Amino acid sequence: MESGDDGVLRSRCKSTPKKISFSDLDSSIDGDSSPGEHRQGSGDNHITSNGKIEVEHVISRKLQLKRKAEFLKSDLMHQFNSQVNDFVDSLIEESASLEPAPVPAVFSPPLLDKEKSKLRNFRPPHGQGKQFVSRRSLLDELFEVNHIRTIYHMFIAVLILFIFSTLVVDFIDEGRLVLDFDLLVYAFGQFPLVVCTWICMFLTVLVVPYTLFHLWSQTQSGSHPRLYTLLFGSLFLLYQALGLGFLPTYVVVTNSMPPASCFIIILEQVRLMMKVHSFVRETVPKVLTWAKEKKSPSPVVPQVSQYIYFLFAPTLIYRDKYPRNPVIRWGYVATKLLQILGCLFYAYYVFVRLCIPQFRSVSLQLFDLKAMVLCVFNSILPGVLVLFLGFFAFLHCWLNAFAEMLCFADRMFYKDWWNSTSFANYYRTWNVVVHDWLYYYVYRDFLWVSQKRFRAAAMLFVFTISAVVHEYILAICFGFFYPVLFCLFMCFGMMFNFILHDQRKGPIWNIIMWTSLFLGQGVIICLYSHEWYAQLYCPLKEPSFLELLKPRSWTCQQGLMGDIGRP
Repeated sequence: MESGDDGVLRSRCKSTPKKISFSDLDSSIDGDSSPGEHRQGSGDNHITSNGKIEVEHVISRKLQLKRKAEFLKSDLMHQFNSQVNDFVDSLIEESASLEPAPVPAVFSPPLLDKEKSKLRNFRPPHGQGKQFVSRRSLLDELFEVNHIRTIYHMFIAVLILFIFSTLVVDFIDEGRLVLDFDLLVYAFGQFPLVVCTWICMFLTVLVVPYTLFHLWSQTQSGSHPRLYTLLFGSLFLLYQALGLGFLPTYVVVTNSMPPASCFIIILEQVRLMMKVHSFVRETVPKVLTWAKEKKSPSPVVPQVSQYIYFLFAPTLIYRDKYPRNPVIRWGYVATKLLQILGCLFYAYYVFVRLCIPQFRSVSLQLFDLKAMVLCVFNSILPGVLVLFLGFFAFLHCWLNAFAEMLCFADRMFYKDWWNSTSFANYYRTWNVVVHDWLYYYVYRDFLWVSQKRFRAAAMLFVFTISAVVHEYILAICFGFFYPVLFCLFMCFGMMFNFILHDQRKGPIWNIIMWTSLFLGQGVIICLYSHEWYAQLYCPLKEPSFLELLKPRSWTCQQGLMGDIGRP
C-alpha cells in the first residue's frame, strides 16, 4: 500500500513543474507578489517535510488563475464591444451625411403596388434632407501625408519660378524691376463701389426675406391663410427678381466694372439668392405643419441670430443648428487667407506669362481651324492651373477660413473628385456645396412635383439651370455673350454624364475623365480669351441686339486684315 502511495507521489511530483509555470504566469499577471513570495509559492509545489503535497493550495491557485482569466476575458470583450460600437456609430453617422443615391434593385426587395403608390406620393418631412456632421476637409487630412504635401510644395516651387522669370524678363525689357501689378489693379478696379453694392445687397437680404417670413407666419393662425400666402409669396418673388436679380446687375453693367469686381458682385448675388431660397424652403414647411396640427400657441420662427449665422455660414442648406467646434484656430485662419493671397498672385502670373502674350498675338491673326487647334492645346496648361487655383483658393481655403471663424464643424465642401471615373461622380464631388442645393431644391423638388415619373427630365432641368447660371455669370462679368460654357454643359456635359456614368470603373476611365477635363479647360480659356481681345480690337459703335449676340471673334480678323491692307 505504501509503495502504491509512493508511486502516486512520484507521479504527482513529476507533474509539479507544469504547476510552477501556471503560478509564475499568475504572479506575473498579478504583479503584487514579491520575489520572496514567488520562491515560497514555488516551494509549495514540492513535497513537504512530512512527504505530503498541499493539494488544496494547488487547487486554490488554479481557481484564482481561472477567475483572473475569466475577468480578463470579460474586460477584453467589454473593450472590444465598445470599440465596435464606436466604429459602427461612426459608420452610421458617415452614411447619414452622404447624399441619397439610387440603389440597385438587387439590394432591395421588390415593393408591392400599394407600397409603390405610397412612396410615390410621399414627401420627406422636414429635417430629413442633408445631415450635417463634424468632419474635416479632405485636403487638410491629405496634407498630413508627406507624399501629398510634396505636391503642394511643387506648386509653390512653380510659383517661385513664375515670379523669378517675370522679374528677369521685365529687367531685360525695361532695365529695372517692374512691380506694379497692373493686371490686378485693373481687374479689381472700382472696389469702393463693389463694397457699397455688397453692403446694400446684404442689408436687404437681412431685412426683407426675414421680415416677410415673420409677418406671413403670423397670418397662418387667422382667416384666409392662402390669400396671405399668395400675397407674401408674390412680394418675396418680386424682391428676388428686382431687389436681388435686377439691381446688382444694373449697377455692374452701367458702371462697366472690370472682371474681378464683377465676379464679386454677381457671385454674391447668386449666393444670396440661393441662401434666401433655402431659408424659405426649409422654414415654410414648419409653419404649415404647425398651422395644421396647432401643437403650440404660436409657430416656431427662427431667431435673427440663426438667420444671420446662416447668411455667413459656408453652406447653402439652412438649418436651425449646425455642428460647431469649441474654439477658433486663428493661426489656421491666417494660413488660409495667406494661401488665398498666394493663389491670387499665382493666377496673376499664369495670365501674365502664359495667356496674355499668346492671345494678344493670336488675336491679330486670322483665326482659322489650325490657329484654333493650336490655341486650344496651348491653353490647356493655363486652363488646368486656373482650375486648380480656383478649386484650392475658393472651395478649400476660403470656405475653410469662414468655417473656422464661425466654428462651423462640417467641412465637406468637396470630395475626392480627382479620383472620379465618371462625370456623374465628378459633378457630385467637385462642389458639394452647390450640388447639395441643386439636389435638394431642384432635383428632388422636381421629382416630388412630377410624382417621381420624370427622372431624366429632372436631371435635364438641373443641367439647364446650372448651365444658364454659369453662362449668366460669365456674360455679365466679361461684358459679352459667348455661350461656350453653356454648350459644353448642355452638349458634352450631358453626353458624358450618360456615357461616363457610375458603372464605369477602373483607371482608364479616370484617365478619360482627366483628358476630357483638360481639353474642356483649354477650349474655355482659348475661346473666351480670343473673344475678349476681339471685343477690344473691334468695338461696335452702335450695335444692334443681334450684333451683341453674335461673337465678335468670328469677323474681327477679317476687318483687321482689310484695315491693314488699306493705305
